[in-house]
Amino acid sequence: MPFTITADDLPIISAGAAFCGSGGGGSPRHVELMLSRSFEGPASAFSPDELDARTPCFAPAFAGSTMLLEERLPELDAFAPLIEVAERWIGERLDAVCSLEGGGTNALTPFFFSDDRTLVDADCSGRAVPTLDRSTLFLDRVPGLFAVCGTGAGGISLVRSDRASDVDQLMRASIIQAGGVGYILVAGFTAGDLVAHSIHGHLRQSLRIGAALVDTRAGTLAELASRIGADLIGQGRVLGISQDRADPHVHTTEIGGEDGAVLRLVGRSEYLAVLADGEPVAAAPDFIVALDAQSRELIEVTELRLNRDIAILTLPADDWWRGDPVRARSAFPSSYGLQGLDPAW
Repeated sequence: MPFTITADDLPIISAGAAFCGSGGGGSPRHVELMLSRSFEGPASAFSPDELDARTPCFAPAFAGSTMLLEERLPELDAFAPLIEVAERWIGERLDAVCSLEGGGTNALTPFFFSDDRTLVDADCSGRAVPTLDRSTLFLDRVPGLFAVCGTGAGGISLVRSDRASDVDQLMRASIIQAGGVGYILVAGFTAGDLVAHSIHGHLRQSLRIGAALVDTRAGTLAELASRIGADLIGQGRVLGISQDRADPHVHTTEIGGEDGAVLRLVGRSEYLAVLADGEPVAAAPDFIVALDAQSRELIEVTELRLNRDIAILTLPADDWWRGDPVRARSAFPSSYGLQGLDPAW
């Protein structure tokens, strides 16, 4: 059955989406603020199998630098020209909308369209991912997919290719042309495609995690972990942050655990692995989360600082990732060029 989402639920979903970002994907907070002006609710969110399998769908997302996005807030109707082009391409209306990236900024993006499109509780990544070719529809090679994005000054680019890396690189070039931040949508798939080729229930999960973050704010970290179903890997003070010589985008954060353990958090634009006393204990695509041990603020990769007291939690990825080794390997640390950190699933 569909479930109802009200305007009061958005801050809670936003908190859960920040958790699912695993330190990346940008903060959902500014999208939440934008929605406060446009989302009146309530809205019904449907599972993909509750819709006619032929229902045309699209997945909208902000793309590029999340920092620039926070500085240059977009217009509420910024996606309208992209939708018009996509509908002209396929020759029919895009009746339903799902999320392209369920962690971080883009988890809330479908709500911009919930007044006149069907909201689908399905997601194409489960966590923050840096490239389109790591999203579920492209990984499963769903036929007919295409992407549309703005190139700046009113320009629009549409890319259709069976090679997902080409789509990602050409969309990335368009975003750079637009000034480093912009809008993108993926279409050419149906509700029936989402049944097998997406992660279901991400809105429900974000609502559940967000509620746990709110309700246990005055409790212990162990209580928070138990409520979410996560593992509390440890808590301690940040002792050092180092940059990888081979890849300057890779950073390792060393944490002195209160129990004497040495924890290491490895990340690029999101957290990819955590080690305890030199042994990997969790890795992407599982959720890896750092939060301020006192305020419970969720900490993105770019917000780690020396001497900050943090806690690290991990939560297993959706079965869509864990149940298929080919899918999982596309999100393991080795897919980012980091060796020796892949989990032994």
